Amino acid sequence: MAGIHDLNTTIIRCKKCPRLVRWREAVAKKPPRRYQGQTYWARPLAGFGDPEAALLIVGLAPAANGGNRTGRIFTGDESGNWLYEALYEFGFSNQPDSVRRDDGLRLKNCYITAAVRCAPPANKPARDEFERCRPYLVQELKLFKNVRVVLALGKIAFDSFLKAYQEHGGSIPKPRPQFRHGGLVQLGPDLTLIASYHPSQQNTFTGKLTKKMFHEVFKKAQKLLAFSHQPGARL
Repeated sequence: MAGIHDLNTTIIRCKKCPRLVRWREAVAKKPPRRYQGQTYWARPLAGFGDPEAALLIVGLAPAANGGNRTGRIFTGDESGNWLYEALYEFGFSNQPDSVRRDDGLRLKNCYITAAVRCAPPANKPARDEFERCRPYLVQELKLFKNVRVVLALGKIAFDSFLKAYQEHGGSIPKPRPQFRHGGLVQLGPDLTLIASYHPSQQNTFTGKLTKKMFHEVFKKAQKLLAFSHQPGARL
């Protein structure tokens, strides 16, 4: 798909946020001891997956020593380990782990993107950084014609997607949907938003998010996608 290729090329070259540019490059120059000697990507991250996907996954932003190091979204950190294991379990990928850009991983009927494309200090993008990055997500929504289910990982990704969806011309239910793990938001006859806690170490180590809880949201996504392919089905 030429459109997504051109968009991803634009994303990778982006330098709109000086603070994020400084941070991503500074981390690459002084990595933790376990990553010393590795060449960091240290650029914005494009989305990854099947451009004809029916499932769109939206995260927050790359990790400083995860995606910012490997050059692939949700790759090289524990959050990614949780995500790709679940994708494999439910038939959306050809392997259960994502280690580096050339590891042979392929996604099936799934595309992963993020609210912000550069690693932010303390994993906290500033408001203006969200604003500068949102047009990329809006453009993805224009390009991805087959998306039927959106899985938002964390409240910030949930809210960011709703803003992008609204800017894309979509109508938001009233009262405005609130984030709740496992919650479903019907955004139209053919689009459902699912909310999930982010598989961050802060959530998984404390038990706020368990494997069972995480897999439950993928079961919901799988059922919704199966239903949407039935003749005459309307979500």
